[in-house]
Amino acid sequence: MRTAPYWKLLRDGHFKIQPSRLAMAAIISGIAPINDLMAAGHRLVHGRRIDNTELAGPPVFIVGHWRSGTTLLHELMVLDNQWTFPTSFQCFAPHHFLFTEWQFNMFGSWLLPSKRPMDNMSAGWRLPQEDEFALLVLGLPSPYRRMAFPGEAPPDMNYLDWTNISPEEHRTWVNGLRGFLKALTYKNPKPLVLKSPTHTGRIAVLAEAFPDAKFIHITRDPRNIFPSTCRLWKSLDVSQCFQRPNYDHLEEYVLECHERMYRAFHAGRSAVAEDQIIDIRYEDLVADPVAQLGHVYEKLNLGDFDGNLKPQLQDWVESQHRSYRTNQHSLPPEQEAVLKERWSEYFERYGYL
Repeated sequence: MRTAPYWKLLRDGHFKIQPSRLAMAAIISGIAPINDLMAAGHRLVHGRRIDNTELAGPPVFIVGHWRSGTTLLHELMVLDNQWTFPTSFQCFAPHHFLFTEWQFNMFGSWLLPSKRPMDNMSAGWRLPQEDEFALLVLGLPSPYRRMAFPGEAPPDMNYLDWTNISPEEHRTWVNGLRGFLKALTYKNPKPLVLKSPTHTGRIAVLAEAFPDAKFIHITRDPRNIFPSTCRLWKSLDVSQCFQRPNYDHLEEYVLECHERMYRAFHAGRSAVAEDQIIDIRYEDLVADPVAQLGHVYEKLNLGDFDGNLKPQLQDWVESQHRSYRTNQHSLPPEQEAVLKERWSEYFERYGYL
């Protein structure tokens, strides 16, 4: 982060930094002014050309709850060379990646683990990443700010379902996202494939901002989503937080996020034409990736599946897919009963009863 959004993050967390994290806070405080300088140079050199850049085509948004398979789907989609996508480094340094990306790709691999902490998927600066992290780093409101101070009340929950967002806040957020997408397009002028679970409840906002955008919505059995999402937040909190996490309310947080996101998703879906959105199931994607993505390309008219994606996808199936394993979860009966009550519409609508 740059200095202003970083200090706002600390201020909103009431500076409740535990002693073991003071060194981390001090290091970030020292790096933030460097980010300010690099961002200023980035803007000076590239700003006008980024502003004048037009997107190379309608973006494709992958949406769905955390741990529903959005990352796997994203990584399979971008095997097709017609697309571009935000990399991990571009999302973590959105204000200066045009200056610094090559250096981190070449010399900074040691800064990331080889695997993501919450699952078995690979991590790396060049791999696809959620654009929500870019918005967070740029200082836009994001529910992901809770990772810094997980013991405080979750911030920006209204940005999960777009409730009580003023017109000015709406414009600021959309312009921030659009500016990041323009910078990505300036770097690599191809249509974008994006994924962020947080976009699920913003589908109407995205459809208005990008009228020709396409949406791929992926679902998964809630009995797997719920424990996997709890594990996700615990693993991210450990690596990102300034204070000792308090998990007393974590399960309620996961339940509420899902309810808010999908209430907004189902309400906003009418803003998207039927030929611009498709639902797929994680279970079907894992069972037959080639057939599922062929169906996606046909329904959304995404181009030549047989020529662009199918050969690379078949190579992946014959090599990496053989060793691909999902984490296994089991729920006690009382917890499953709570899920079926709180997430009843999801269970019924997507066939997970």
